[in-house]
Amino acid sequence: MLYTAYELQRSWLNAASTWASVTAELLNNPALPFGYAGIGPVAASALEVFAHASASYGKPAFDIETVTVDGAEHAVTESIVLHRPFCRLLRFTHDGLPKDAPRLLIVAPMSGHYATLLRGTVARMAERCVVYVTDWADARTVPSSEGTFDLDDYIDYLIDFLAFTGAGTHVLAVCQPSVPALAATAIMARRGDPNRPQTLTMMGGPIDTREAPTSVNDLAMQRPIEWFRHNVIATVPLHYPGGGRRVYPGFLQLAGFMSMNLGNHMLSHYHLFKHLVDGDGESAEATKAFYDEYRSVADLDAAFYLQTVEEVFQKHSLPKGTFVHRGTTVDLGAIDETAILAIEGEKDDISGIGQTRAALKLATGLAESRKQYYLAPGAGHYGIFNGSRWRTTIAPIVEAWIAKFEPPALKAVA
Repeated sequence: MLYTAYELQRSWLNAASTWASVTAELLNNPALPFGYAGIGPVAASALEVFAHASASYGKPAFDIETVTVDGAEHAVTESIVLHRPFCRLLRFTHDGLPKDAPRLLIVAPMSGHYATLLRGTVARMAERCVVYVTDWADARTVPSSEGTFDLDDYIDYLIDFLAFTGAGTHVLAVCQPSVPALAATAIMARRGDPNRPQTLTMMGGPIDTREAPTSVNDLAMQRPIEWFRHNVIATVPLHYPGGGRRVYPGFLQLAGFMSMNLGNHMLSHYHLFKHLVDGDGESAEATKAFYDEYRSVADLDAAFYLQTVEEVFQKHSLPKGTFVHRGTTVDLGAIDETAILAIEGEKDDISGIGQTRAALKLATGLAESRKQYYLAPGAGHYGIFNGSRWRTTIAPIVEAWIAKFEPPALKAVA
């Protein structure tokens, strides 16, 4: 009933959004007298804000057409190199890269937003690396015949992707996937897998949420897992390809994130209204672009969501050494070669300071010379992987870490 009620509300809002958009265009039309009346531009701006806020958003495209390297512009080629039921592996490259350019697997979060949330991350790292990205599927688009998808499957996918990209691949995990990426690295190290990551960079990841818990962590701890199972899990309506699948809906995830900083979001929309009234189209479009991405959400398979809540946020299984993958306990002490870089934001309100850094202490078998920590001054959660601070300060640190451990004899995958 939860999902059905949402679909009904969404259909109503879509109609209201369309009418508001049409009316705003009429009021802004210079050929009509409304466009010059005092109340016309103000009313049009208000309607445009409402239309944008209430519109539905599908899956965005990366749209990374070019990158500029040392003053030269290069066309970027995006391609699908692997296709799995719950994920596509994308590759970004350009003709300005040398044949032995580093290979970087960017593991995008499966946390309600699409991989395109990392557009700025991908564009910056694609300047000097062959970049692979996990493009996770919206669970409602995956037929129920494909079965469920849980945290164990997530780890298996990463190991599979690293087998494809080959030995010497570097991994960058942003937020939530820090846990499965670290677990996959430990599993591959224990097996002596030649394709284990050359380096692993984790940014704002919940490795040990007992360190500086945030409101997100507190919410997970306040309720038993059965509460989440009965209150936030819904069934996908039958008109979707994944009809009948049990999911944690993206619209609930978005509502949770919006409510955490509701005042800031309301202020952003007020500023959007003022920009429109003042005719500041550039600032208005920048705000719209952010929310176009932010409000594009995907459903998560219930098995993955519930297992993540229980193992990562409630039981703290990985830092306690009790996390089990396919019947075998994951030993982080087995990591002895993969160099680890942990990055955190000083003002991160999603993953508190120390949660990602904990990985360095847990990797007991790794030499200190192969560990590094960086705390980004003034950076919030999204600021560590997007924006000017990411491009000019944090990305060069990641690039230097990759270069430090890049095996010179390995060649990029064609």
